[in-house]
Amino acid sequence: MKKKTIAAFLAGVMVFGALTGCGSSGSDEGGAGGSTGDGADESDKKAAIELTYIFADGDEGAKESMNEIVNRFNEANPDITVTIEPGNGGAYSEFLKTKDSVGEFPDVMEMRDTAVYVRAEKLEPLSDDITGLFKSTTDFDGKVYTAPLGGENTNGIIYNKKYFDDNGLKEPETYDEFLELCETIKEKGDMSPLVVGGQDIWHMGFWFHKAYNDQVLSQDPDFIEHCYDGSKDFSDETMKETFKELQDILQYAQDGWSSTPDAQITTFLVNDMAAMMYSGTHMFSQIQAAAPDFEVGWFPIPSPDGKLRLVGGGGVGGLAISAEAAEDPDKKEAAEKFIKFFFEPENYKVYCEKLSAVPVTTEQPDMDVTEVFQEVIDATNTADDLAPMWNGRTGNNELPPDFRNFTYKTLIEVLQGTRDIDSACDELNKTWKVGMENFNPLTGVGIE
Repeated sequence: MKKKTIAAFLAGVMVFGALTGCGSSGSDEGGAGGSTGDGADESDKKAAIELTYIFADGDEGAKESMNEIVNRFNEANPDITVTIEPGNGGAYSEFLKTKDSVGEFPDVMEMRDTAVYVRAEKLEPLSDDITGLFKSTTDFDGKVYTAPLGGENTNGIIYNKKYFDDNGLKEPETYDEFLELCETIKEKGDMSPLVVGGQDIWHMGFWFHKAYNDQVLSQDPDFIEHCYDGSKDFSDETMKETFKELQDILQYAQDGWSSTPDAQITTFLVNDMAAMMYSGTHMFSQIQAAAPDFEVGWFPIPSPDGKLRLVGGGGVGGLAISAEAAEDPDKKEAAEKFIKFFFEPENYKVYCEKLSAVPVTTEQPDMDVTEVFQEVIDATNTADDLAPMWNGRTGNNELPPDFRNFTYKTLIEVLQGTRDIDSACDELNKTWKVGMENFNPLTGVGIE
C-alpha cells in the first residue's frame, strides 16, 4: 500500500483516543530539545544525527519528565540531537495529523491513534530488543509498533479512608461484600456511597468496561470479532448480564449523577458528599491538589465469579518511530537508541513518578511512590486478568466508529429507566449493523 497522509486516510475512520491522563491544553517552549551537553564542540553539533520528537505535552508532569529524559539523552549522546517540538496538549491527535499533512511528521513520537497510522504505513515495526523490554505489548498482525509508556490506566475504588476507619468499614474481598458495603453506607444516610460523573460520556466507559469485562470478556475475549462474523450479537446473555451488573452497582450513585461532570467528582469525595469513586490512578494527584490532608484508600472491585480483572498492561499507544525516519539507517539506529534509553530504569523512573504511571517494563524502576499507589502496582502484578479497555483493542476486536459512545449513551438510558435491557440490546444490534457497513476489519471495509 502506498504511503499516504493521515489527513486523507482518516476520512470515515474513527480516531481512537487512549484515555490516559495527559490530555489538557498547553505546550512546551523550553530548551530541552537540542542540548548536546557541556563537552560537545561546534563540529560535534554539526555532525550530530538530528531527531525530532513530539509528545502530548498538556500535562505538566509529562512536560517535566520528557524534557528531563531528553536532556539526559542528549548529554549522554553528543553524536545525536533529539529536539522536542511542542505537542499542543489536548488537540494532540489533530496536531500530529497536521504535521503529517505539511510534511513535518516527527522521527519519534508519542503515538495514540496507532491503528490509523499503522494502516497508513506511517510507522516502523519495533525491533525485538525493544519489545523485549516489556511485560506485554500490543501487536498488529504480529508486528509491534509502539513501546508502551505505562500500564493502561488501572481503575479501582478510591475512597475516604478516614470515613471508613471512623465507621468501622472494611475493604471488600468479594463482589457481594462490595454491594453490602454500598448498602451499609446508603443506610447511614450521611453521604452517597458512590459519586459518578455521568455527564462526561467517557466516564461511563470506566463502569461499562468493569461489567463488560466481568460478564462478556471473561466468557469470550473475542466477542467483538464474533459480532463482526455474525456468530454472536448484542442480544447475547452475557451482554444482558453486563447491564444487570451495572444496575446493581449504580443504584448507589449520587442523585443527579447523569448531569455531574467528571471534573466535579473529586469535590464530592473530599467534601464528604460521597464515600467512594471509581476511576483511574490519575485521580490521586487531583485529590492531593484539592485537599492535601485527605486520606485516600484504594481497592479493586472483584468480579462476581471471584476473579480479579483489571485494566492494565501495555496498551496500543506509546513511543513510535516513523517509517520515513527508519529509511535512514543512522536515524533508525539513533531512534532505537533513544527509546531504549528512555526505558532504562533510572530514566523511566522519572516518567512513572511524575505521571503516576504503572511501570510495564520487565526490569522495574525503583520508584518512590505513595503507599496507595503501590497498592495499585501490586494489584496489577497479581491480577487474574490484565488488559486494555474494550475500546482500546486492535485487529478483529477493534470497534466501529462511534459505537463506543452509542453504547455508553444506551447504558445511561437503561440506568435511568427510560429503556429496558432487551430494547437496549436491540438498539445496539441496529447500530452495530450500520457501523459494520463502514468499518469491518474481517472484510477490510474501512481499512484498505
